[in-house]
Amino acid sequence: MKIVVVSVGRLKQGPERELAERYAARFSDIGRKLGFQGLEIREIPESRARDAASRIKEEANAIKALVPDRSILVAMDERGDSLDSARFAHQLGRWRDDQVAGTVFVIGGADGLSPELRRMAKLSLAFGRATWPHQMVRVLLLEQIYRAATILAGHPYHRA
Repeated sequence: MKIVVVSVGRLKQGPERELAERYAARFSDIGRKLGFQGLEIREIPESRARDAASRIKEEANAIKALVPDRSILVAMDERGDSLDSARFAHQLGRWRDDQVAGTVFVIGGADGLSPELRRMAKLSLAFGRATWPHQMVRVLLLEQIYRAATILAGHPYHRA
């Protein structure tokens, strides 16, 4: 199973980008041994439309174009479920074992995700009820993906 993170907005050079790259590289090292086919990060520019509804629609269309067939969509949404790391790892492992082609995690822009994308999502995840900048969500998500791999591998990184 391939994992794709689609994010509206770009990470500029700096500590967030360094952390994101570090967790992505760590996952790549351990993920292949666990049957994952890689981790890809796709950035979508923020829409420049005048109103929020138009921005959300433009961004949703760009996101949908990047979701491969037979993939599971996971929406990162402050209204989503809060899974602990073990449950998150179990879910990723189950999708891998069910031979899902890919899991696509979607991080919306400043105006959030379209209702259509939220409906398409098999799972909606939140890192608490707070609203986080997309840069921080990306780092948190990549860390959790890496942590999930270590849990699935029985690696001591995760201490519960």
